[in-house]
Amino acid sequence: MFLILFDCDGTLVDSQETILHGLQVGFAEVGLPMPSRREALSIVGLSLERAFAQLAGADHQDKVARMAAAYRAAKQERRAAGLDFDPLYPGARAAVDRLARRDDVLLGLATGKARRGVDHMLRVHGLEGRFVTIQTADTSPSKPHPDMVLRAMAETGAEDLRTVMVGDTSFDMQMARAAGALALGVSWGYHDRTALLDAGAGAVIDTFDELDRALSAQLGWSVETI
Repeated sequence: MFLILFDCDGTLVDSQETILHGLQVGFAEVGLPMPSRREALSIVGLSLERAFAQLAGADHQDKVARMAAAYRAAKQERRAAGLDFDPLYPGARAAVDRLARRDDVLLGLATGKARRGVDHMLRVHGLEGRFVTIQTADTSPSKPHPDMVLRAMAETGAEDLRTVMVGDTSFDMQMARAAGALALGVSWGYHDRTALLDAGAGAVIDTFDELDRALSAQLGWSVETI
């Protein structure tokens, strides 16, 4: 059995605008200036507290808890108002559905999002039931710690070299390799191709149309059977 793990933000869903809004709320809560867009988005994939800790800097670590709490409260308010919508990237749904139809594949998620955010994403896009293992920041240390991948392999019984982490950041690649699993980068997210390859990606794809062939190269599948 093969296990394919997907990151969420920057891999399956384009969440940059809603993430930026939440970060702005967090910085405003404690009266700190918002970082540049590029710097702010560089932390996507980390757990929320770790992301704010990195962005706020050493002199403002005492404010991190308030910033994260403000971010979460804003998220909940926007979801309740129907404003917190992150679109799927082109081809994401078809790719997930195609892999889910295979008898020799299990799908999972490994994300820095909270489980509440993951459930919202799955519900909004009608993707419930596709992922047999869901690992989040609620139960694991922040990426790049390997715990999410290790938990997913333990839950499904998948072997490390039959497991691939698909993600858009160096944190995803480092997490996968630290767990002994394979890593596949996507270029449409938050870290560039060079960063992904340097962090251990076996390959980097530019569209979801390239996913099957890339998985075939890493796992030895016949392309015709995908």
